[in-house]
Amino acid sequence: MCGIVGYIGTRQAYPVIIKGLHRLEYRGYDSAGVALINENGELNVYKAKGKVADLERFASQQDTKGTIGIAHTRWATHGEPNQVNAHPHFSQSEELAIIHNGIIENYALLKQSLIEHGFHFRSQTDTEVLVQLIEFIKKTNGTDLFTAVQLALSQVIGAYAIAVVEKSNPNVLIGARKGSPLVVGIGDDEFFLASDATPIVEYTNQVVYIGDEEIVKLERGKELKIKTISNVEKTPEIKKLEMTLTQLEKGGYPHFMLKEIFEQPKTLSDSMRGRVNIEKNNIALSGFIDNKDKFLNAGRIIITACGTSWHAGLIGKYAIEEFARIPVEVEYSSEFRYRKPVISPNDIVIAISQSGETADTLAAVELAKSKGAFIFGICNVVGSSIPRNTHSGCYTHVGPEIGVASTKAFTAQVTVLTMLALLIGKEKGTLCDEKYLKIVSELGKIPDKITDILSQNDTIAQFAKTFTYAQNFIYLGRGYNYPVALEGALKLKEISYIHAEGYPAAEMKHGPIALISQEMPVVVLAPNAGMYEKVLSNIQEIKARKGKIISIVTQGDTEVKRLSDYTISIPETEECLVPLLAAIPLQLMAYHIAVVKGTDVDQPRNLAKSVTVE
Repeated sequence: MCGIVGYIGTRQAYPVIIKGLHRLEYRGYDSAGVALINENGELNVYKAKGKVADLERFASQQDTKGTIGIAHTRWATHGEPNQVNAHPHFSQSEELAIIHNGIIENYALLKQSLIEHGFHFRSQTDTEVLVQLIEFIKKTNGTDLFTAVQLALSQVIGAYAIAVVEKSNPNVLIGARKGSPLVVGIGDDEFFLASDATPIVEYTNQVVYIGDEEIVKLERGKELKIKTISNVEKTPEIKKLEMTLTQLEKGGYPHFMLKEIFEQPKTLSDSMRGRVNIEKNNIALSGFIDNKDKFLNAGRIIITACGTSWHAGLIGKYAIEEFARIPVEVEYSSEFRYRKPVISPNDIVIAISQSGETADTLAAVELAKSKGAFIFGICNVVGSSIPRNTHSGCYTHVGPEIGVASTKAFTAQVTVLTMLALLIGKEKGTLCDEKYLKIVSELGKIPDKITDILSQNDTIAQFAKTFTYAQNFIYLGRGYNYPVALEGALKLKEISYIHAEGYPAAEMKHGPIALISQEMPVVVLAPNAGMYEKVLSNIQEIKARKGKIISIVTQGDTEVKRLSDYTISIPETEECLVPLLAAIPLQLMAYHIAVVKGTDVDQPRNLAKSVTVE
């Protein structure tokens, strides 16, 4: 969740790492800071509560020279958001400075032991405990910084990605990780360190993804050095970055979220490219082909995910059970990992995560692997932890998603799950050829149909203004559209801070109908594919109680439109593909309500893009 940036080389470090912090703002944070060692051997730490811009204003009056530095954006866990608790943290002697993403679970025991050895603490954070422990070990054992970090981390329980610098040794920057992401960029006589590749791509496309319980030494004039905590030397595996700098810019849009909504015709085409052959009406997924027997003989599929990815998983459940006739369970990763689930070697576990670093989903993967299940990952970020820890999988290929509220990643996850369901059903013989060919053909038309929906953006923006007064929303859907209702409600909550709940439409009579009044907007997904007549009955019930109805209907619909206060039309498609279209107007509506309310659309309060702590 926190953002880490580090640099060592020949350039001035501050411009590099401050720009890196801006690139990482999408991860969510409440304070920021930098540590720099200047040419006089001074270790300067500057911190500020608030945005990176607040840090820049403070640092503009300070000495920011130096060719080695680390920087951080903090999302508070231990200790309130303020300047004292912001990173970097000094060691007691101010010889060392550290930044940290993650949680040290046994920090209280370590802190008590350090206090007994005469250490004093400035902050409430678990991170300061770690830097004090490193200093204690370094002085007690007379070791170098790398070894001190290695020994300290062997005593730590929890998750971390860290970067450490030493005042008396400005030629070395140490990084390490367990459970939280860390990547090294390799340039000409310089190294970059970051939580993800976004701060690095401007300078180099050569990266090394640091593995769990690995420590990296970045030293001027020397090769990259990696060892494990248990002192096993590792050979760095250099990868080439696929992202481009252009993908990290807004491209003329006022917000990344709006840009990413409008990118969906392209991103879904990219996600299907090389996988959906419209001319031959065929689908090919190498992750399935290489493990076909596993899927065809699976007794059960468990989908595990968090947030928006969990909603995509629910749609995947509907498709897999319909086409492949395999029972599917969809689990919140945070619950799955702790409730002693029954998992067998005959199960397939599908882990879904945009970032590939979601802590609970990663832990669920490890649990399922330990029980002998086959693990299939669906992720967007190449080289992230979940793809590296699964047996097989499928990348969504939508490019960087910067807006915290997921849009294009959601539709791509649904697309991949739909392709997978179709393939399993075809190979098992549970899906007839006629139906298979029809859906594959229709899948190829989805990008153009999304373009059609996006043409209604101005209309949606206009009527969205009407609903900024609302304090509550209800979203209703049936079948494939129930998860879309959940996702639509989540989008509104995330960025506009309006309370919203998604329900199966038939469940309205079992409680939520008590909330219906003329002040209550109700969004109803009512396409003609699915249980149209039953949803129409729900709309009549809302209308009788004077609820304000916003309906998503199939083009040409007149019945629902007549009963609705506002209507958004989507092109006709196969029932299983409706979520790919119906999600778009809900994304746009949430976006425009949030804009009118004046919220921070791309970086909503308290949220982080990649949840790398429990």
